[in-house]
Amino acid sequence: QVQLVESGGGLVQAGGSLTLSCAASGRTFSTYPMAWFRQAPGKERDFVARISRGGGFTSYADSAKGRFTISRDNAKNTVSLEMNHLRPEDTAVYYCYLGGPNVRWGQGTQVTVSS
Repeated sequence: QVQLVESGGGLVQAGGSLTLSCAASGRTFSTYPMAWFRQAPGKERDFVARISRGGGFTSYADSAKGRFTISRDNAKNTVSLEMNHLRPEDTAVYYCYLGGPNVRWGQGTQVTVSS
């Protein structure tokens, strides 16, 4: 089974940047689309960005367009989310998501943006 472990969260001031990483175990990582979701306190888990198996296709939530970039390195079994121009409303727990027939979620990493 594939397991996902996120890292890179933390506290940052508004306007700052963070890059989240998700490391996946297993040899079939490159066969699955990947995504990032986030969940703010008291709110539902929301889609942030996704990337195709080969990395050639990406899409973003409107709130992330122009500020966030999703990428993956299939040789290293990692997917990243570069976040720039962060806003207090980006504060949430960010989750890595593996698609396909056997969906997997990471444990989440906290991102806190102070005003």
